[in-house]
Amino acid sequence: MEFTSKLFGKVEIDDSKIIEFPEGILGFPELKKFALIYDNEKNTAGGFNFLVSIDEPAFGMPVVPALMVEPGYSPKFTENIENTIGGLTEENALVLVTMTIPSDVTRMTVNLNAPLIINMDTNKGVQSVVGNEEYDVKYPIYEKLKKD
Repeated sequence: MEFTSKLFGKVEIDDSKIIEFPEGILGFPELKKFALIYDNEKNTAGGFNFLVSIDEPAFGMPVVPALMVEPGYSPKFTENIENTIGGLTEENALVLVTMTIPSDVTRMTVNLNAPLIINMDTNKGVQSVVGNEEYDVKYPIYEKLKKD
C-alpha cells in the first residue's frame, strides 16, 4: 500500500504492516489505521519512531518504546484490552509511549499514563489509560536520554 504523509511524503508499506486501532486513539477515535515508521538506520521499533495515520495524512506523532525511558515500566490497565487486540505475550506486545518535543528539547516528555499497546501478531492496537498513579502524563526524559 502507498499513502502520503505530511511528515514523510509518499510512504510505501506492506499491507501486513498496517496497524489497526479499532477504537482509534485518545482524542482521535476516527483514526483507525496507522503505520509505524521506524528509524531508517536501525529498521526496528527499538528507538524513536513515528506513528503516522493512514486515514489523515497530516497526523503523526513521535513514539518510543516505554521500556526505553522507564525500564521498570509495568502498567496496570483499567480495561481488558486483550478483547480488542488479542492475547498478549512478552514476545508479541509492543508498548509505546507518545512523546512531546517542544522547541526547547530539554523539556521533552513522554506520556506514561496512556501507552499505545500493539499486538504485533494481530497488528491491532489500543491506547489505554493505566491504573498506576505513579505514571505521569508529562514524564521528563531529556536528562535520562542524555545519560544513555
